[in-house]
Amino acid sequence: MTSGVLNHRAEGAVSAPPLLLGPSLGTSYALWDAVAPELSATHRVVRWDLPGHGGSAAGLIGPGATVGDLAGLVLALADSLGIDRFAYAGVSLGGAVGLHLAVHHPERLSSLAVICSSAHFGGEQPWRERAERVRREGLEWLADNADARWFTPGFTVPRLVSDHHNADPEAYAACCDALAAFDLRDRLADIAVPTLLVAGRQDPATPPAHLREIADAVPDATLVELPGASHLAPAQCPDAVLTALRTHVDGTAGRGMAVRREVLGDAHVDRAQARQSPFTAPFQDFISRYAWGEIWTDPTLSRRERSMITLTALVAHGHYEELAMHVRAARRNGLTPDEIGAVLLQTAVYCGVPTANSAFATAQRVLAEEGDGTG
Repeated sequence: MTSGVLNHRAEGAVSAPPLLLGPSLGTSYALWDAVAPELSATHRVVRWDLPGHGGSAAGLIGPGATVGDLAGLVLALADSLGIDRFAYAGVSLGGAVGLHLAVHHPERLSSLAVICSSAHFGGEQPWRERAERVRREGLEWLADNADARWFTPGFTVPRLVSDHHNADPEAYAACCDALAAFDLRDRLADIAVPTLLVAGRQDPATPPAHLREIADAVPDATLVELPGASHLAPAQCPDAVLTALRTHVDGTAGRGMAVRREVLGDAHVDRAQARQSPFTAPFQDFISRYAWGEIWTDPTLSRRERSMITLTALVAHGHYEELAMHVRAARRNGLTPDEIGAVLLQTAVYCGVPTANSAFATAQRVLAEEGDGTG
């Protein structure tokens, strides 16, 4: 840890778009253990510890601290890493830091994700009382019931509970002071960066209504509610949080879905979406991000060329149901029936006559259904 800078962990290529991840009160950057490594495939992920938590020095804040003070420490961390503009996601107090940055330092943010957090935290008095008791008695009384505040019954993450026990009481109390004074409700409409709100349906600390309040006020914000999630959603429901964040910070899923509809048609995509379940949702997200959001959007090859390559690959592997779908896509991408036939004839040479025979039968059926005069 650099003196005077928040303890942090950086993952991913230095040249990748930066994404900073903020923790909840009482936790460390271990809150993101199940999410950050996946995000680092496409981003330079930097997750940080609150003062007195994890590896951050307790003396970085003191009594009467504000969320603005914490935001200043995050900006100092970014500066120390040579990061000017970054995407940001934070949980609870970490989410409040993100809201402060979006209101007071919008030029530093490319996007914002606020997870299980609020524009206010239930009034000043309870936090003042908690800070006073922590300064007087320490953290054991709070850490012992962390599971009930953070997770649904029967779920726990021992590392995070241990982090709560080991946090510095004075720094923890100063963070409580920051939460006591925090209220950005009158500034939410000023937020102009792309904003995602993620709520845990079973979160007692910052219920979904708190996230809805932000979503209603921030222009063009997106709200996602996670069934079965409590307050520390990245630890309890990492796949769902990962999917939401990828869609938000990458943007490729949105672009990919648009291209997918242009190539395959609305009817096919609508059917695929209607069949989607929680089990298949990650795969559908994978298709939208990688196949359609990155490969099919690459301008190096035209869509006509990509259709010809795709037809050949599907014939080679005998994926005739997919071949039918992509014969329709090839017509949509401008290939004539004769050109499709020429591609299939080429596969007869390199993939074998029986394989091409099945491919011709599939293509003839599809083209006849499409009214292309091959019946």
